[in-house]
Amino acid sequence: MARPENRGALKRKRGRTAHDRRTVPLASEDDLCPLTAGSEQAVIPDIERATMKLVKAKANEIDKSRCNEPMVSLAWTEEGKLNIDVHGDWERIVEATPNTGVIKEVIRGLSVLGSEGNRVDEATAGFALGFVDIMKPRDAIEVLLLSQMAATHQATMTLARRLNHVETLQQQEGAERAFNKLARTFTTQMQALKRYRAKAQQTVRVERVTVEDGGQAIVGSVEAKGADSDEK
Repeated sequence: MARPENRGALKRKRGRTAHDRRTVPLASEDDLCPLTAGSEQAVIPDIERATMKLVKAKANEIDKSRCNEPMVSLAWTEEGKLNIDVHGDWERIVEATPNTGVIKEVIRGLSVLGSEGNRVDEATAGFALGFVDIMKPRDAIEVLLLSQMAATHQATMTLARRLNHVETLQQQEGAERAFNKLARTFTTQMQALKRYRAKAQQTVRVERVTVEDGGQAIVGSVEAKGADSDEK
């Protein structure tokens, strides 16, 4: 049995705990939602409501930004021809490839990237064109290489999906080989783009120069003329 002085100390401690709960609430009633129905009173902060608010705000920003994206609308005609309607901002791609024939072929190739038969896939076409645009190509070579990278990625993801649904060992081995080849191809394309953009020049570093008696040495950059250069 606790002594009187201990009981008083316990009451003071309980009073401080209750006071702390009143002055520093964990959450207001508006920010709480029940975990379970019935007599249980367990509650948690309404994180879901706040999260949905952020998601909606982000979606609105994405919808506004899509107005500036290069996009295509695809539709098959009764004659069996594919109509491609372009809209959005194509400035970066057009500046990199001012040739109309090249642009048309790039658009046509990427527009049918995910299509099969009479089925069109505007989402896949939009992804490929968006990838080329967001990478900010600087010339026609980069436009073509980025288009190939988008096609390689799409094929890689298709093989990955098939690999997850194989039914026989033969199907698994074939899908694995194709998937690995495509993954390596994408890495090679990425490295090629990096080297092309860097346009690194070969540098020769001379660690030591020995000059004999009567000889001469030049310290600095030396530019050699070609055989057909004009002599002055």
